[in-house]
Amino acid sequence: MQQTDVKAATQTAGTGTPINHRARVKSLHYRSTGTGGTIVLKDGGSGGATKLTINTPAVVSSNDVFIPGEGILFDTDVYCALTNADAVTIFYG
Repeated sequence: MQQTDVKAATQTAGTGTPINHRARVKSLHYRSTGTGGTIVLKDGGSGGATKLTINTPAVVSSNDVFIPGEGILFDTDVYCALTNADAVTIFYG
C-alpha cells in the first residue's frame, strides 16, 4: 500500500471548488446551521457527476464523516455545494 500525504481544504459558504485537481477524498468535518441542508460533492464542476451527498441535521452541530477504504476518487476536481451548512473541511490525499 502506498502512503500519501493528507491535506485539507475548507469552504465556508455557497458553492465553489476547494480542490482544483485530482484528489481522493478521505473524510469531511462540517458545521450545520440548525436548519436541515446538504453538502454535495461533484467531480468536474457544477455540472459534473455527484460523488457524495450528505444530509445535514436540523440542529447546530459539528460532525465528521469518514469515508471507508481508500476514499472517493475525484478525477478532475472537487466541486462543493453547501446548503444550510456553515463550513466544510475536506481531507484528501
